[in-house]
Amino acid sequence: MAKKKRVVITDPRAIRALAHPARQRVIDELYNGRVLTATECAELAGLTPSAMSYHLRALERWGIIERAEESGDGRERPWRALAGSLMISSQASNAGRLASQTIMRTTADRVLEQFEEMASDDPWDDVSSLSRSRLWLTHDEAKRFGQELSELVDRYKKGRTSTTHPAAARQISTLLAVVPTGKPPQDS
Repeated sequence: MAKKKRVVITDPRAIRALAHPARQRVIDELYNGRVLTATECAELAGLTPSAMSYHLRALERWGIIERAEESGDGRERPWRALAGSLMISSQASNAGRLASQTIMRTTADRVLEQFEEMASDDPWDDVSSLSRSRLWLTHDEAKRFGQELSELVDRYKKGRTSTTHPAAARQISTLLAVVPTGKPPQDS
């Protein structure tokens, strides 16, 4: 089955399904191109295989992951991402907003941990960066800005995963956020 380019989650119930830390850990690996069994996912998340199976089925119900082809021994079917990337796009309801914020906080915390884990003598330290900007954009410009950021990431992804990348490539974590602040203009 051909993968979609991106899964976009807008349903607050699906966003809540993503908010569990064990699910986020597994989603991160699956959306990085890995194909994992429930047992392997359980090891990553620190759960039992049966507990992990419950979480995997919940993610499958919401169209986030799917079962992959049978493994060689046929005992346990692996799981894979349903698309090349996953985007959360819902702030419409209070439940969706709270779940989105939980996921964002966990994601931002993980990126900060990765900065802290980087050795001071790492030869790739010169490419690590964090940038924060404030822009004054119209609603249409802000939408276009967000789309262009996603397109830029997609261009650099080039279909590369943890199993299909050049030998000289290294995994790079990115965190892009577009957050309107202050009160909206009266004419919006």
